Amino acid sequence: MAKTLKRPAATNFACLVPAAREVFLAGTFNGWDPKATRMIKDAEGNWRVAVALPPGRHEFKFVVDGVWCCEPGCEGPFHGCPKCVPNSLGTMNRLIEVK
Repeated sequence: MAKTLKRPAATNFACLVPAAREVFLAGTFNGWDPKATRMIKDAEGNWRVAVALPPGRHEFKFVVDGVWCCEPGCEGPFHGCPKCVPNSLGTMNRLIEVK
């Protein structure tokens, strides 16, 4: 009997920043490289990318015109947001669980 290998699931990421010139996605899945995963802007100003992620917990941030952010407008102290976790730098990372 052949063994079926599970392929990583395509996970969609989006970030609404209409005025941005460039947006990248950085996280545990790409070594936190701020230029590894370029996002593409749609007509409404949403920046999007799909990344194949294996099951598990993944942390990430957006890099908007060179500035790291959890989400535009969401860079204050951690207040228990269910989509975020505090990091060792005193800011927040977004969290996604892939089943």
